[in-house]
Formats: sequence, C-alpha cells, structure tokens
Amino acid sequence: MPARPRGEGIALAGLLAVAAALFVLPLARLFATGLAGGSGPVLETLRSDATRGALLNSLDSASVSALSALALGSALAFVIGLTDLRAKGVFVFLLLLPMMIPPHVTAISWIQALGPSSPVLGWVGLQPKIGVAHPLYSRAGVIALLTLQHTPLVFLVVLAALRGLPREMIEAARIAGAGPRRLLRRILLPLLAPSLIAALALAFVSALGNFGIPALLGIPGRYVTLPVLIWRRLAGFGPSVLTDVATLAMLLAIVAVLAVTLQTWLQRRARSGLIGPPQPALRITLGRARPICEAALALFVAAVLALPLVSLVATALVPTYGVPLTLESVTWDNFAEVILRQSAPARAFANSTLLAGTAALVLAGLAALVALFGARRDRLGRATGTGVATLAEMSYAIPGIVISIAFILVYIRPIPGTGLSLYNTLALILLAYLTAYFAVGLKPVAAAAGQLDPALDDAARVAGARFGRRLWRVHLPLLAPAAASGAILVFLTAYNEVTVSALLWSRGNETIGTTIFNYEDGGYTTLAAAMASVTVLATVALMTLLDRLGRRLPPGVVPWRL
Repeated sequence: MPARPRGEGIALAGLLAVAAALFVLPLARLFATGLAGGSGPVLETLRSDATRGALLNSLDSASVSALSALALGSALAFVIGLTDLRAKGVFVFLLLLPMMIPPHVTAISWIQALGPSSPVLGWVGLQPKIGVAHPLYSRAGVIALLTLQHTPLVFLVVLAALRGLPREMIEAARIAGAGPRRLLRRILLPLLAPSLIAALALAFVSALGNFGIPALLGIPGRYVTLPVLIWRRLAGFGPSVLTDVATLAMLLAIVAVLAVTLQTWLQRRARSGLIGPPQPALRITLGRARPICEAALALFVAAVLALPLVSLVATALVPTYGVPLTLESVTWDNFAEVILRQSAPARAFANSTLLAGTAALVLAGLAALVALFGARRDRLGRATGTGVATLAEMSYAIPGIVISIAFILVYIRPIPGTGLSLYNTLALILLAYLTAYFAVGLKPVAAAAGQLDPALDDAARVAGARFGRRLWRVHLPLLAPAAASGAILVFLTAYNEVTVSALLWSRGNETIGTTIFNYEDGGYTTLAAAMASVTVLATVALMTLLDRLGRRLPPGVVPWRL
C-alpha cells in the first residue's frame, strides 16, 4: 500500500483532532459526569416529578408542534413550489424570515401583540381585559409559537425536495386525468416521503431543544420543558447541581438521538427510486383562483409576521409597558438607551457579529475538508469524512443547551498543563457554536462534493499537484458557492441564538440573544422590545443585502433565492 502524501496525512489528523475536541470529548465528559455517582443519583433525578413532568412536556410540545409545522410548511411549499403564483421570491423571503428571528424575540413580540397592553389590538378595541390570563401563557401558546417558529424549516426542506423531483411522473399522472388530490396522494406524497420525514424530525429536534419560547411562555403558564428545567437547576447551584444537570442533559440528548435514529430508519423504508435528473418544478395554473391564493398568502404573512413585529416596535416606542401608543406618548428613549447609553447592548452586537462571523468562516473551511474526504474513494479518507459528518449530524440533533453544559464540564477548570482557562470567555461560546452548527454548514457542501468528478483530482495528481495545491486550485473553487451558502446559514443562525449561549455568557461576553432575554426576564420589557426591534431590523437588512448580492452570485449561494 503506497504511503499517504504528507499533506493529506496532516489534514486527516487535523480533522480527527477537531472531531475529538468538538464532539467526542464534550459529550464523553457529559455522560461521565452524569454517571459518576452510579445509578443511584441518576435514578433519583429521573424519578422526580419535576423531571417526569418536564420530559412529558418536552415530548408533547415537540411532537405536536412538529406535526403542525409539517402540515403548514408542506402546504405552503406545495402552493409556492407547484403553482404559477406571482412574486414567489418575495413570499419565500418573507416566509423564511421568522426562522432568522430569535425564538425569544418571537415570544416577546407575540406576548406584546396579544396581551392586555397590546398597542395593535388596542387601536381596534380588541385587547383582553386587564387581569385576564395571557392566552399564550399555556401549553397551547408554547405549541403555537413553536409551530410558527419551525414552519419555515419544513417549508425550506419540502421546497428544495420539490425542485429535485423529475417532472415526467407528475405530468404523466396529469395527462392520465389525475386531479390535484389524487396527484398529491398517489405521486407527490410517496416521492416526498423521505423529505417529509426529514422535515418532521428537524422540526421535532429543534422544538425539543428550544429554550426561548418555553422559558418566556411556559414558566408563567406552569408548563416547564427539559431545557427550562436544566436552566433553572443550573441557576440554583447546590452541591449536586452538575450531576443533576448532566443527568437531565443526558436524557435530552438520548431523546434527540433516538428521534434521529427513528428518522433514518423511516427514510430507508420510505425511499423511492427516481429515474431521470431533477428538473424545474411543475407550474400548475391556478386560473381565477390565483388572486385568491395570493391574497390568502399575503394575509397569512401579515398575521404571523406583521402583527407581532408592529406590536414589538410599538412597545419599544412607549415610555413604560402598558402605556397606550399615541402621538403624545411616543418616545425614542428606549432606543437611545440600548444603542447609545448602555454598554451591554453594544458589546452584545459586537460579540455576536464576531462569534457568528468567525464560526461561519471556520465551518466553511472545515466543511469543505470533511465533504471532500467523505466523497473520496480511498477507505481511510472516506471513513474519516463520513465519521466526522455523522458526529456533526448527531451534535446538531442534540439541543444547544446540552452542548453548553458539555463544554462547561470540560472547561470549567483550566486546560491541564497550560493554566489557560476558557470558562467565561468568548472562545468557549465559539467552540460551542462550532459544535452546534457544524452540520448546518456541512450539508450544502457535502451535496456539492458528492457531484464532483473524481477525474478532476486524478488529473491534478498526474500533473504533479500536491494535496494543498489540488485543494486550493481545483476543489475549493468548485465548492465555494456551496460553502458560502452554508456559511450564510451558520451566520444567520448563530447571530441571534440564545439556546447555546444562555449558560455560557458572562459580563463582558454578552450576546444579542442573552441580552434581550435578560431584559425581558428582568422586567425591562420596553428595553427588550427596543433591542429586539433593532435586531430584527439588522437581520432583515442583512438578508436583503444578501438577496441583492445573490443576483450576481452563482446559483445556490443565497439559500432562499429561487
């Protein structure tokens, strides 16, 4: 067997070291801590009423919201992906926008939109009476907002699957006289079954680990989920807090991995062989129903996007929460407070931009290496790439709050032999981001790498190009659009998150998500609304800029462009 070139050997060793640092070591430490006291403390934690109740609530909210998001997101994808609806690009942009808005911002905006002090409902005289329980402080409220938060995930997965279907089957069925219902039941649903299962699992896992919505709605409504219970236990301290928290985190991780394992098994059972390359999606003519469908879709977007955001901004424009918004009560003082006067929000924006940008760039490079090795023909390279990709997928399935606890357990003490401590630093948050969002950056790059012709690498080898030169001159230019797409998704996801950094932030290392959550949790509702409004504006501006640049970039760089 010929010796492996030095450059490839270094790259493989580096990937194995990255996998150990980001995936193996933190999760191994988590399970070791949870099981350190033997079965007694574990069983005691699992038998407690609080744990059982939180577990049932997590399974309940995640499963019901995932099924609801699957139905709603699939319906939206079918309407936009298979019909001659106008302004599809605008609708896709608006429907994906809630996915880029932090869950806790979504919760805050809806709390203000439907509460007794709602400025929008107050304008039309429909606000609830003061003293009446808020309708969202309940199980139904948590599930409803989890559904709205994760519908865009399902929409994106199903829309991408629709673009990949060969048209011949659908057109043949229509020529044979199949109506829309029969076409959906006999052709579309069977062909899309693997993608629908993947979308359902993605929505379930995302809801299972969601912290912001259950924390802000579930705590007042006495509907506590596992992530919220973990946050409460860790905030309570005590001699056995790390063991208890590690046990709860293990439980959450096991549920998430079981869900992904079930997804893989169901996808194999439901997979259908397709003949022919993917083609542009079918365009079913709506005829006279097109204006009605467009109006209904616009009304839906206004209800789920405009209503809470208008309420959010209106709350930020009053001096105190509960004061009606009038020309006399309008004030910009809250915006001035969070933008100009207080130092924490400015640090949070700078920290989040730095962390999200660094994570996006690092993961773009790592994803290219992993995807290339995973597509190689030699056993060691393929096994390394596939193994790292599998670990990344498993880590993405594990809720962010579990990853945070795993990194706390690893780095709560200085690194042996160095005296260097990463605890309470931005570096620790960055490492957690790399672990949590590796799979997000890897997915588009892995798909692109699988389509590369191995002959390109063989030709470069024959010409005498070493591994580094082949990587730089042959592979990276071809993978750059997919890597840029993954980097954009990583940046937008990490920029506003709160689940991963909720337990890792410290004074001076705030992120946007933790700052907004702390304002709301501390009762500073108008300041939370002001900073949330600025965050939403920044997100919309960034997505709009990327959308404009996407016109000049190769197809696929901007994920939501049709």
